[in-house]
Amino acid sequence: MSNLIYGINPVLEALKSRKRKALELLVAADTRSARLKVVRDAAEKRRVAVLSVGRQELDRLAQGGRHQGVALKVEEHETVALEDLLEAWRCSGRSGLFLVLDSITDPHNLGALARSAEAVGCQGVLLPKDRSCPVTPAAEKSSAGAFAHLSVCRVTNVARALEAFKRAGFWVYGLAGDGGSQSLFETDLRGDVVLVVGGEGKGLRENVRKHCDALLAIPMRGEVSSLNASVAGGVALFEVLRQQLNAFPAPKS
Repeated sequence: MSNLIYGINPVLEALKSRKRKALELLVAADTRSARLKVVRDAAEKRRVAVLSVGRQELDRLAQGGRHQGVALKVEEHETVALEDLLEAWRCSGRSGLFLVLDSITDPHNLGALARSAEAVGCQGVLLPKDRSCPVTPAAEKSSAGAFAHLSVCRVTNVARALEAFKRAGFWVYGLAGDGGSQSLFETDLRGDVVLVVGGEGKGLRENVRKHCDALLAIPMRGEVSSLNASVAGGVALFEVLRQQLNAFPAPKS
């Protein structure tokens, strides 16, 4: 089976990556631009067939998404077993950072979170098999190509996966904005960290919350009481990166 990636940046990143086999590049026949030439050159370098198609055909394949005149057919996105993710982390010699998404159902939020996760160097993103958005073409587009470089693991039971991380020596932090949560900026996030972000609106499920070592809240001064899931996740991920780079580390709680 094949999947479709559309948009210049996601397609270019997919052609650079070796995680998935590129099958066919589709370019709108009426489009000419320097950026598309870069995409064509990357496809030819990978020896991927390039086909000119009508813009209406691309509109149909992208289902209304903003394809920018280009789409790439690739092999279906393969998932990685949790045990393999942990083994790759052990072999890397780096501090561990994983993102667990609990019931994220919007593909744009999923893509935006994946983009932030890849930017900070996450070694993998975990998604539940149920009540979660899969890696769709819309999520690929929103990720700006991040999924081409990220390992994705789908798990049956999120709580059980969190316990596996704990046994491997990770601290598990759930992002929550309610009472009883400690400040994100006053928590020591250095070392091996798993960050758990809950679904849009409802946040973390109760059983998932129970398996977190601590719940973290992002301090805010404005009148709005909450942030979009992808924005909150991005803020938290970059705070972890800031501390892991030893730049002005937060005091230990």
